[in-house]
Amino acid sequence: MDNALREQLASGTFRPGELLPPQRYLASDYGVSRNTVQRVLRQLAAEGWIEPRQGSGSRVVRLPSADPARPGTERRGRVLLLPLMDAAFQKPSVSLDVFTLTSETLARHLRHQTERALAEEISPERLLVRVLLPWEDEPLAYPRAKAPDDHRVWQRWQTMTRTHLKDMQECVQALRQAGVDARLEIRRVPLTPHYKLYVLNNSEILYGTYDVVERTVTVGDGTGIEALDVIGLGSTLSYHRREEDEQSHDSTFFTSMQDWFESTWNLLGQDGTTG
Repeated sequence: MDNALREQLASGTFRPGELLPPQRYLASDYGVSRNTVQRVLRQLAAEGWIEPRQGSGSRVVRLPSADPARPGTERRGRVLLLPLMDAAFQKPSVSLDVFTLTSETLARHLRHQTERALAEEISPERLLVRVLLPWEDEPLAYPRAKAPDDHRVWQRWQTMTRTHLKDMQECVQALRQAGVDARLEIRRVPLTPHYKLYVLNNSEILYGTYDVVERTVTVGDGTGIEALDVIGLGSTLSYHRREEDEQSHDSTFFTSMQDWFESTWNLLGQDGTTG
C-alpha cells in the first residue's frame, strides 16, 4: 500500500488541499488492515506529504516530485500520468481516448485540468474525450462477489462509474462556459477491461494491466463482501509513442492499440451518456 499510495500522490490522483478517503475505504481499496493504513498514513505525515486533522481525516499538503513530461527515449518504461496529462493540455487542441474500468483516475485528472484552464494557467481551444466503459447490462468478471447471486459489489461499481461520469460531464460543461469547444463521448462495450489505456493527442499511449485480487469489498451499508476485484489506482503504466519510424517497436505498439480502440469504439461500442 505504501508505494501505491505514493504513486497516486505523484500521479495527481489526490491533489494538494484534498482529503484522502477515510481509513476504512483505504483499507478496503487496498485490501489491507486498518493498522496497515494507519502505519502508512503516519509515515506519509512524518515525511510531510499529508497533514492529519482530528475528526476530518488526512489532507494532502504537497506531492512527491515528478519529472516533466518530455516525449523521448528517456521516458521508456514506467511513467506517471500527471506530467504527461499536463503536457497534453498545453496544446490548443487536446484529444483523449481512454479505455478503463471506472474512469476514476480520468475524472480526477480532467478536474485538475479544468481547474488549470479556469485559472488561466492553460488555454486549450478544443477538447475531445472519448471513453470506452464496460456495459451495465450484465455483471462483469470483476468486480464481483464470490457468491454468484450476490450483485452488491457489481452495483457498487455501477454507482462509482456513474459518479465519475457525472464529474466529467460537469468539467466539460465548465470548460464550455469558459469558451472551450469541449466534448465528452461515452460508449459502453460488452467487455471486462483487463487493462487501462490512455491515448493522448494521437501521439502518446499509456498502458497498464489490471491485477485481479481477492479482497473484502465494503458496500454502502458497511457490509464487507468477499469479492474478486482489481486495484486500478496507482497501477503501473508503461509509455509508448508514435515515432517517425513506423516499423519501430513503439510505433507498432501504438498503431495496434489505436486500431484496437477505433475498431472497438465503432463496432462494439454502444452509445452512452455524452456531453
